[in-house]
Amino acid sequence: MSQIREALSGIDGNAQIFLRPMGFMESPQRFDGQNARLSNSLIWFSAVEFSAEVDGSCVARLMIAVEQWQDAIEALSDAQRDRAETLYANLQKAHAPLQLGSRILRFDQPHVMGILNMTPDSFSDGGKYLDDPQAAADSGFAMLSAGATLIDIGGESTRPNADVIWEGDEINRVVPIVERLANGGTPISIDTRKAAVMEAALAAGAHVVNDVSALQYDKRSLEVVCAAECPVVLMHSPSSGENPHEGGQYSNVVTDVFSALEKRISEISAAGVKHENILVDVGLGFGKNLSDNLALINNIGMFHALGQPILFGASRKRMIGALSNEVSVDQRLGGSIGLAARAFDSGAQIVRVHDVAETVQLAQVWRGLRDAALTAKVP
Repeated sequence: MSQIREALSGIDGNAQIFLRPMGFMESPQRFDGQNARLSNSLIWFSAVEFSAEVDGSCVARLMIAVEQWQDAIEALSDAQRDRAETLYANLQKAHAPLQLGSRILRFDQPHVMGILNMTPDSFSDGGKYLDDPQAAADSGFAMLSAGATLIDIGGESTRPNADVIWEGDEINRVVPIVERLANGGTPISIDTRKAAVMEAALAAGAHVVNDVSALQYDKRSLEVVCAAECPVVLMHSPSSGENPHEGGQYSNVVTDVFSALEKRISEISAAGVKHENILVDVGLGFGKNLSDNLALINNIGMFHALGQPILFGASRKRMIGALSNEVSVDQRLGGSIGLAARAFDSGAQIVRVHDVAETVQLAQVWRGLRDAALTAKVP
């Protein structure tokens, strides 16, 4: 403990502090007082990685056990101790449930979001239902029956080098599907960065806005979300312009993305969006290379310190092909399932996927293992 306190007391007063949960436990009841619950999930952590950066360079990194935490941070300056306490409390924050129409989404176990693309050029399933809204809606109902909690509908591809389409065309693509699914009681997320599309989809029955630009591409989108008082997913992308993949130079991709999302949460909260309506997405594949994506996935637990539920989207993405002999998009189920499992183990609250039935089966097995560990008798 003395070594930890000495290390903390010597940290530069201008350093930016970050926390990452570590030492996950399947059966925390066997080690009472030596662990903390991660975001009201089925995961408990026994330590945190405490890191500090100055101008993008790490100046300190150490592991602090949960039972030592309170004593250790007394060595910090007042301002740094306040930040550390905030981040630590965020790791344990019990997120309020979301009311999505007649359904309630609680965050005490992971959820599966099904992807429904109404585009001719999305990287995975573009054009599949473009001219048949009823078939698209039936696909959404099938995903719901397979266990998806909500359906994410998009009318514009955001793959690299995709064309930006007129908002009227995007509305015509998504609204008929939203209406059909909403009439059936389906919780719906609208995947768009345009205010007019958000308005039309919300009016048609959508419940959540999922914006790859974190409400920065269209300056009116923040006004729309505030007025609707709806949940919003803030995704990180390096550019809020027409190409969300543009840019992507990082000193440390994990802490840079964390800081960008932290700043954006603060901005939209100040503008009137309630904290309990904000979810975050690190934006895998958006202006990030393979090593960037892997670093973010390996450190996804750090993003719980933002204090918001995490949406994780890695399904069928390019990184899977890069790691598996360049397999085609339709041959990436195994990699997608593996990444979803990693997301569950890291406490991500929602996993966005193309292959709903298979991911729901994974979630059910994962939940069974957790339940068994949490109910195991203490020797």
